[in-house]
Amino acid sequence: MMPKNPIDGFQIDPETLVYVGQDLQRPECILAERDGSLWSADARGGVMHIRPDGSQSLIAQQTQTEFSSAGDDARRFTEGTLPNGLAFARNGDFLISNFGTDRLELMTRTGESEVLHDQIDGRPIGKVNFVLRDSKDRIWLTVSTMIPNWMEATSPNLADGYVALADENGLRIVADGFAFTNEIRLDAAEEWLYVVETTGMRITRLRVQPDGSLSDRETFGPQSHGAFIDGIAFDAFGNLWGTHIMTDHIFAITPEGDLRILLDDDKGSDAGKSLIAAFEQDRVTPNLQLACGGTIAPWMASVTFGSPDLQTVYIGSLRGTSIPCFRAPVAGLPMVHWYD
Repeated sequence: MMPKNPIDGFQIDPETLVYVGQDLQRPECILAERDGSLWSADARGGVMHIRPDGSQSLIAQQTQTEFSSAGDDARRFTEGTLPNGLAFARNGDFLISNFGTDRLELMTRTGESEVLHDQIDGRPIGKVNFVLRDSKDRIWLTVSTMIPNWMEATSPNLADGYVALADENGLRIVADGFAFTNEIRLDAAEEWLYVVETTGMRITRLRVQPDGSLSDRETFGPQSHGAFIDGIAFDAFGNLWGTHIMTDHIFAITPEGDLRILLDDDKGSDAGKSLIAAFEQDRVTPNLQLACGGTIAPWMASVTFGSPDLQTVYIGSLRGTSIPCFRAPVAGLPMVHWYD
């Protein structure tokens, strides 16, 4: 008999959400440490350290102001430095996939930065979205598109994203043809790599071979969510949690592949319906995208399990200025490095 899934019957009550941090800029991705510390991507060019007592400090080599001073919202989300996906390096420093500068960066905890990769196969790397480090200290990297303005890549007819791997043999593409590659995660055994295809509205998984090559490509869960997917994270039971960006849902996919909506901050809005309808006709515009977004964490982008017991879930977003969190009925998978 299969054990009962701890998320059976679970719904997130918006009234119970607690908000962490203040005056944040584009807190898209969040890393958590066992002591309760959070590290949030920040559009000023680094990460915001939010301590367990609520105090916070920006870590950046040079503070940038393009995001806060941009007069046009479309430019705000497409130009300048835009730290996006984060991962802990082996020594606790930060791997940063910069969606604005199109490069993978390494930043120390005191703000010194260097570029690790900005080219692949002798050409520009593209829109670097997310970074993941595995237990073998290999770095997995997603590139959403080769189109400089990512908003123009919101099309059902484009699949130029890829996944790259950096190991002792250098950086190489290990899978391509994705519809706006976004976050990736490995399961507990690191047997499968799960890949978000944002404009494909699906999650694809591929079997990881010992040398890092990928095979047996298949869809995990629904063939289409009917919504744009952004961030994902596994819990200890094997449920894959995630976000629908712009239509602002938190969802989970059970090990059996069933999709469950745990929080709906869109509530069938006209803006959300208009965006999806326009996408189906390949006529999405920045104005249609910018009209969307709930009130809890506008443009929900990621979920991170944190706190000492890994049962507090933090919601990252592109347009929020703080981080909502809630208690889950199950712990998350430990992050490589700090919880290993």
